Amino acid sequence: MRVVLDSNIVVSACLTPQGASATIVELALLGYFTLCISQEVLSEYQEVLARPKFSRELERIKTVLEGIEEMSEVIVPRQRLTLSSDDEDNRLLECAQAAKADFLVTGNRKHFPGRMDEVRILSPREFLTELGF
Repeated sequence: MRVVLDSNIVVSACLTPQGASATIVELALLGYFTLCISQEVLSEYQEVLARPKFSRELERIKTVLEGIEEMSEVIVPRQRLTLSSDDEDNRLLECAQAAKADFLVTGNRKHFPGRMDEVRILSPREFLTELGF
């Protein structure tokens, strides 16, 4: 199973270690599914988590980002998309499309279509339910 995670999932996982997003990131790092990222997606994770408001969680952030870099399959999107009104969300859609992802998981579905090609776009709870958790 191939999955792309929105940066809000990674941020939430770093800030709330016992939440749904943290469970998803932990499952990714354990190899339960293939986490797919592009360089642009990874850069967004890094940029968002480097903001001063997250500075109290630096050790956890470092651990999560290192795990993501180590365990993820790096994808190189070949097509630019403009399906979302949020340009950064288009980078996630591009990664998901190029990865032939099964799921894109986001905590903010309003900028995403319900589905794109074969990619299902789910909330963290919906995704965990899909996995049987």
